[in-house]
Amino acid sequence: MSSNIVWHNHKVTRAERAENKHQRPCLLWFTGLSGSGKSTIANALDVALHQRGYHTFLLDGDNVRHGLNKDLGFSDEDRVENIRRIGEVSKLFTDAGLIVLSAFISPFTSDRRMVRNLFPAGEFVEVFMDTPLATCEERDPKGLYEKARAGKIKHFTGIDSPYEAPERPEVRLDTSSMSVDDCVDHLIGYLLQRELIFESGQAG
Repeated sequence: MSSNIVWHNHKVTRAERAENKHQRPCLLWFTGLSGSGKSTIANALDVALHQRGYHTFLLDGDNVRHGLNKDLGFSDEDRVENIRRIGEVSKLFTDAGLIVLSAFISPFTSDRRMVRNLFPAGEFVEVFMDTPLATCEERDPKGLYEKARAGKIKHFTGIDSPYEAPERPEVRLDTSSMSVDDCVDHLIGYLLQRELIFESGQAG
């Protein structure tokens, strides 16, 4: 980093921005295997929060790779950089007072810890999509598992590349036994319990 770069504090604080939105900023980090339900549940929660009047933004793995991270591949180094950039962007959005939802496989514990360390205590919510591999592979919405099993895709998470499951996630969901509505209700309950959102729409 250049020595000529200086951090500038904003006149409007993140707390003031969040207060205007009647919520507390946070990042819900959906992690899990391909097909585990990350994007589906993140999108459903995004809709549910929007309908309740909360201010959110959803970052999806595929979408980000079409723009911000289109220069990155799937090597270990590029995967780390992909997550690092998403963490920094998510931090900017929470500084704007938003509730951010991100849906990325993010298979490595060290990468998820790197993002967690960007946030104040309580603002990083790890949502582990603890859906069995067999269920994910049976769904195979993009046909990726079939290609990986056939050797057409190398370093595919869950097949020939490891997924390091979170040991103590804030929220654990299994879409093989929970419906979309069940998952959304569980997440909203968690956000209310932690006072990241407020039933009355008024921040305390």
